[in-house]
Amino acid sequence: MVSQDNNRRLSTPTLERGGRAVIDIKTYVPYFLASVNSALSRGASKRYLDTFGIGIVEWRVVAMLAIEPRITASRVCEVVAMDKGAASRALTRLLDLGYLDFEAPARDPRKKIWWLNDNGYRLHDALLTLALERERQLLSDVAPADLETFLKVMRVLRRNVDGIDVGLPANP
Repeated sequence: MVSQDNNRRLSTPTLERGGRAVIDIKTYVPYFLASVNSALSRGASKRYLDTFGIGIVEWRVVAMLAIEPRITASRVCEVVAMDKGAASRALTRLLDLGYLDFEAPARDPRKKIWWLNDNGYRLHDALLTLALERERQLLSDVAPADLETFLKVMRVLRRNVDGIDVGLPANP
C-alpha cells in the first residue's frame, strides 16, 4: 500500500552522478510532462498543418471557442494556459482564414468577443475527429482504471501548478 503522505514517493527524482545529484529522467515528473507534451504537440501540429493548414495553437483556440463561444482572448489564455501573443496571432490567422467572427464592445474595442462561424464549426468537427483518433492511439495500451487514476492525478497537478512558485525566493 502506498503511503497517503503526498510528500513521499516510491522513486526519487534524482540520481547520483559523479558525487552530484542530477535529474533522473526516468522518474522526474516535469520531464515526462514536457517530453510527452512536446512530442504530442509537434506531431499534432504537423498533421493539422498538412491536413487543415493550421497548427496546434490554432486548434487549441478553435477547441476553446467551441467549448465556450463568445469569449475574449484573455479567457482563451486563462483556460488553455496560452501566451497572449500566441492567442492573438492564432485569432488573427483564424479570422483571416474565415473561421471566426467577433464583436468589439464600444466601451473597449480591444476586448473583442470571439466565436466560431459555420466554417469554424466545420473545421472544429474535422479537427475533433482527428484529435480524438490521435488520443485513442496514444491511450491504446492504457488500462481504463489506470487512465482514470492518471486523470485524477493530472487534475491535482493542474490545480497545483499555479501555486508552485509561491513563497520561493526569486534568486535561490
